[in-house]
Amino acid sequence: MELILASGSPRRLELLRQIGLEPRVVVSHCEEEKTDRDPAQLVCHNALAKGRDVCRRLGDQVPILAADTVVVLEGEILGKPRDPQEAAAMLRKLSGRSHQVLTGLALFYRGKVLTHVETTQVQFSPLSEKDIAGYIRTGEPLDKAGAYGIQGKAALFIPTINGSYSNVVGLPLAALKKLFAELDVTEDDALSHTGDASGGTAS
Repeated sequence: MELILASGSPRRLELLRQIGLEPRVVVSHCEEEKTDRDPAQLVCHNALAKGRDVCRRLGDQVPILAADTVVVLEGEILGKPRDPQEAAAMLRKLSGRSHQVLTGLALFYRGKVLTHVETTQVQFSPLSEKDIAGYIRTGEPLDKAGAYGIQGKAALFIPTINGSYSNVVGLPLAALKKLFAELDVTEDDALSHTGDASGGTAS
């Protein structure tokens, strides 16, 4: 099936390729809103804004998928760190605590728009200053919400999750499958036989 991904995230592209899709990547030019609004409202708002920007340029005769992901710790939204110092500060906050990862999805197709917000609970192990410094040296935290990537070396810090693993990476695949079905955009069985590593633990 044809699909436009309104995101430059290599992780979202990789997840879509994992389920047999090869989307056209068209990065949105809109600025992500970063406010104190409710996290679920924020990710939904940003996903809609990204999708609308691409939709205005290309139309929606081909499905357009947009997404936004944030990490939330006790109501505080942790976005992408601006520098290694901010990344270290975020990791200290996450150390030994549980937090949520929220992803907002927006799917545009032939005049219709569907949205969904997925939440996953993530538990971090206690981190030493050595752990934090070593992880930052890898460069991995600097382009990721919350300053970590569960699909990379940060997997060593995460003993359990409750919910969708792919959501923590950046795109909840099981939820996406439902959106495709609701808009009847699936032309083959590429998604019909695909499961999502969710509802358990990941390490």
